[in-house]
Amino acid sequence: MTDFFTRKKNELQIKLNEVQQNAVMQTDGPLLLLACPGSGKTTTMIMRIGYLIEEKHVNPKRIKAITFSRASARDMTERFKRFFPQHPPVDFSTIHSLAFTITRTYLRKTGDAFELIEGGGKGKQAITKSMLLKRFYKETLRDDCTEDELASLSTFVSNVKNRMIPFNEWEKVPAPFDKAGSIALKYEQFKSKTKGHLLLDFDDMLSIAEQALRVDEQLAEQYRTRYDYILTDESQDTSLVQHRIVEHLVAHHGNLCVVADDDQSIYTWRGADPAYLLNFKHVYPDAKLLRMEQNYRSSKEIVETAAKFITRNKERYSKEMRTDNEKTGPIIMKQFEDPKRLLEYVTYELLDEQNLDEVAVLFRNNASSTIYVNELHRRGIPFYMKDVDDKFFSHWVVEDILNFMRLSFNVERKDILAKIIMKMNLFISRDMLSQFMNKTTSGNVFEAFVRTVQLKGSQIEKLDNCIEIYNKIPDMRPAQIIRMIRYELEYEEALKSRAAKFGYRIDHLLGILDTLEGIASQVRTMVDFANRLKELEQAVHQAKINPPANALTLSTFHSAKGLEFRRVFMIDLVKGIIPSEEDETDPMLLEEARRLFYVGMTRAKERLELLSYREANGKSKEDSRFLNEVRGILMKPEARKTEKVKKADLSTLPDPNGISDRNELSVGMHILHRVFGRGVINGIRDEEIRIQFGEAEKRLSLETILSRRLLKKVEL
Repeated sequence: MTDFFTRKKNELQIKLNEVQQNAVMQTDGPLLLLACPGSGKTTTMIMRIGYLIEEKHVNPKRIKAITFSRASARDMTERFKRFFPQHPPVDFSTIHSLAFTITRTYLRKTGDAFELIEGGGKGKQAITKSMLLKRFYKETLRDDCTEDELASLSTFVSNVKNRMIPFNEWEKVPAPFDKAGSIALKYEQFKSKTKGHLLLDFDDMLSIAEQALRVDEQLAEQYRTRYDYILTDESQDTSLVQHRIVEHLVAHHGNLCVVADDDQSIYTWRGADPAYLLNFKHVYPDAKLLRMEQNYRSSKEIVETAAKFITRNKERYSKEMRTDNEKTGPIIMKQFEDPKRLLEYVTYELLDEQNLDEVAVLFRNNASSTIYVNELHRRGIPFYMKDVDDKFFSHWVVEDILNFMRLSFNVERKDILAKIIMKMNLFISRDMLSQFMNKTTSGNVFEAFVRTVQLKGSQIEKLDNCIEIYNKIPDMRPAQIIRMIRYELEYEEALKSRAAKFGYRIDHLLGILDTLEGIASQVRTMVDFANRLKELEQAVHQAKINPPANALTLSTFHSAKGLEFRRVFMIDLVKGIIPSEEDETDPMLLEEARRLFYVGMTRAKERLELLSYREANGKSKEDSRFLNEVRGILMKPEARKTEKVKKADLSTLPDPNGISDRNELSVGMHILHRVFGRGVINGIRDEEIRIQFGEAEKRLSLETILSRRLLKKVEL
């Protein structure tokens, strides 16, 4: 065994630590290998496979490695070739690929034909999963399905299948909206309605493969005897049905190596089952447990802080991530006035970076990326979109705004009015709209609506106001038009009503409007605005499929897992985003959100910046509780009292003309501080006051400010 590690050290310059060597040599029986971020798990897995071949003389064809993604499968295949070029290839594949092979074999035996309705094939699919879900949504709820609802419905279907929930319980499962369970059942029933011909989505491949291995003993034996050793990677993101497939495959020999990190389980919304790892010994009583806790990726500050941060989760294996790496500078935490100021800061920092391919901007929600795409594209900063499914440009809010604008080019377009009139807070019913659409009219659509539909006086007044507004629009800039749509046409009020009715996150919808307004502020005409949106959409597409050299990475926290960068900006770290309002209502969701934050932190090798803002959409924002947890870790216990509030110079006597009453102070007030000069009050709390002096904000003791009368109000 020593010869193997010495030989590989000489051949490959790879030196494994003691735990890694133990993981390589622990070949027989079940093994749970808990691998902290940056602990060299992929190298260890490849070396373990090489050890099986060279020291245990196992035929490479008898080894199966199951990965989380196709990219991981490719990476491990290439790395195995580099490490062990003299050996035949090992079978690296995703669990879906393996399941598809089993499913295809099983359905051939049963005589059932099948058609995949996900993923696309050589020709355009006649039927797709999205098409069917939209159809049954409309049949059930008598309304069109938005892209947001389609995404949540698709995830719901995937979730219940991966959790192996019986059909008769689907309608009882907590759903993203009313009747989602019923829609999902109609979808499933339709897919199997034609005898002998099945429509299959990706999750069906898993379900059928598990069923085949459970009920068809001959087929199960065929696959159980195919491999003598099985390894699974990223097992914290494996669902129950995927775990069950693996259980069937190792039933005879039990030679299973599960590589996972329960602290990085971030896909429970997709059906991942981290509890399975915590109960691993219930399934495999003889399992060995090893912890790879040495981090080779990140600086001492990042490793120590992240390790303490994740211990606030309770449902986890105890681990002590550590590193021998040097310190590279403190974790940076900044709070900005609003998202625009945060964007400006990140942009200027990026302009100073020489090696952008070593830098990433990470965010919780895809919606955060568009404003960055716009600014990066405008300034010529190359960027790469990592698996970002950014549907911003096709979002229904974007389409609404464009339709509002399109109507201004021809106010006789009834078809366009029909798309937006229910979103103008006019209190128009669908029956009224149907009456209007069924009658032949001409001229201005608002005037025609008043003529042809029986309305109340308040409704007529609102429609007359629309006429006046649309008379103004042709002479206005795009940003002004969007503000007019939001406030004077009352689109924002209509959005709030729609959000309350359908369960949309209003902050997300208002954020889309803010982003559109920001893009519109840089162009002169509505045509320019529409063209700019198309240009940005093309830029995003290009950044996904053919990124330029030396490009910055834009990624969600989820998609960044497995990656590493010299410098990482984690943005929009405010309450309501991470954790979300939903996360705050459920201890398990909150723990997953904390794991997601931890994943973001551990992507950074040398420099980590945690960034938030105080205000958005006219509302004050609080820092993420996770940001405050990190802040608490970074503050030394003895510094918490002395550094909480910065004291002013008290060497002078109180000014009799200074402010001594808290009620005389207000946010936004311009003041004169006896020591620091002119400033603006940013915030007032029980014990402190935040004042902006030029570029710097100072946090001062409110008691001291008032008792020493250090402030005076000044007029602009």
